[in-house]
Amino acid sequence: MDEDAAAVPPHEVGARPAVPAARRLGELLREVARGDERAFGEVYDLVSPTVYGLVRRILRDPAQSEEVAQEVLVEVWRSACRYDERRGTPQAWVMTLAHRRAVDRVRSEQAATDREARAAASDTRRPYDEVAEEVTDRMESERVRRCLDTLTELQCESVRLAYYGGYTYREVARLLTTPLGTIKTRMRDGLIRLRDCLGVEW
Repeated sequence: MDEDAAAVPPHEVGARPAVPAARRLGELLREVARGDERAFGEVYDLVSPTVYGLVRRILRDPAQSEEVAQEVLVEVWRSACRYDERRGTPQAWVMTLAHRRAVDRVRSEQAATDREARAAASDTRRPYDEVAEEVTDRMESERVRRCLDTLTELQCESVRLAYYGGYTYREVARLLTTPLGTIKTRMRDGLIRLRDCLGVEW
């Protein structure tokens, strides 16, 4: 067994960086970069407790911390070839990956929470009951039809043409070949009867 690796227990790697362990981890990362699964197993044992500890301090949630720590170690496996010893120690590189992943998760969770809060705040409209609205409309239409049936034929035709057809009084008079004054009178009487029938005020 490598004396350097044996000199530093796995749970102390990262918490108190030791030069021999750092050198060993650097060697292992180079082997991992070449696809050495055994070397990755050693890397896993050396850094996983520290990675989990850092992620846990940021996320607090144990389940999410385990998930993110696993993601970090997978990233170490996939991107070991990118480690450049000139830019820092191997522990620092791994911890940077862990910190970045944990912060990304916090931001993602916060963004999801914000989206849900905005959605809940904007969804204050009264629920639209399409069936109830349709039933109400039908009942109103039926009521109006019944009341129109209580009018005389001339009153009913005049009201229909004016209110449903959009014709002016003069146009209604022309269409029904009836004097304008008669149309106005019939229309007024018809509207009064309609109002009384519907029980509304206007």
